[in-house]
Amino acid sequence: MRGAMEPEPEVLLQEARENVEAAQSYRRELGQRLQGLREAQRQIKESASQTRDVLKQHFSDLKGTLGKLLDERLVTLLQEVDTIEQETIKPLDDCQKLIEHGVNTADDLVREGEIAILGGIEEQNDKLWNFTKKAAHIQLDSLPEVPLLVDVPCLSAQLDDSILNIVKDHIFKHGTVASRPPVQIEELIEKPGGIIVRWCKVDDDFTAQDYRLQFRKCTANHFEDVYVGSETEFIVLHIDPNVDYQFRVCARGDGRQEWSPWSVPQTGHSTLVPHEWTTGFEGYSLSSRRNIALRNDAESSGVLYSSAPTYFCGQTLTF
Repeated sequence: MRGAMEPEPEVLLQEARENVEAAQSYRRELGQRLQGLREAQRQIKESASQTRDVLKQHFSDLKGTLGKLLDERLVTLLQEVDTIEQETIKPLDDCQKLIEHGVNTADDLVREGEIAILGGIEEQNDKLWNFTKKAAHIQLDSLPEVPLLVDVPCLSAQLDDSILNIVKDHIFKHGTVASRPPVQIEELIEKPGGIIVRWCKVDDDFTAQDYRLQFRKCTANHFEDVYVGSETEFIVLHIDPNVDYQFRVCARGDGRQEWSPWSVPQTGHSTLVPHEWTTGFEGYSLSSRRNIALRNDAESSGVLYSSAPTYFCGQTLTF
């Protein structure tokens, strides 16, 4: 016999079904959150790996460039040393040759004089006379001038060791690692044949001068520039309906030349077909995409109709 407070089987069955449905819904929600969590983990790991590769490549290129610049500067300074040495040593080499020639001449003259002095009485007068004429012709009182050491170059290198401290300070301050880009896309709004992209700063310490917006089809490999300027929103036109596009934005700091890291790409699409005018009406010329109609010089011009009812309440048309 059932207790007075025991629910009816139908009630228990209904509660069981509701609990099963609630558990299934709870499991789906947890599954979606788990998928989002895995995507967040993958984004952190992949961005960290990419950042490591960028840092390693950048500093490798930097070391190569600095090494090349230092080698080029060393070659330039060594060439200056060679030039000064060659230009200043040549007069001294010429003077050395002149002195060595004089020494050889004096040696020959000494030998001839000693022979003349030691010769016999009959031959002595002729030898002494020839020696005296030769000695007078050589001009033994003419000596070349040799410069003093203080008057000739003494090469040295002047190297400012403070450049090491300057370079070290710049190196220690070179590069930063940010946990997230300074700008992010905050909203994608579909329009007929286009998508409005809005972005904002997420780093209060970053002062943006310009923004750069890129987009691509999700099936494409490369992004394309679509806007560069100071505005924080832009409508991207010529969007194919029901096709997924990815958008990303970066910024350039005030007074800087380099662009910031890209924002996390956001995916969006437009379900709204672009406005098109129907062809074949006299008096109008249409653009290649048939979204612009120009009245021509025809005398008669009828009514121009759109190709489909693509206008909805709240949209803006410009005539």
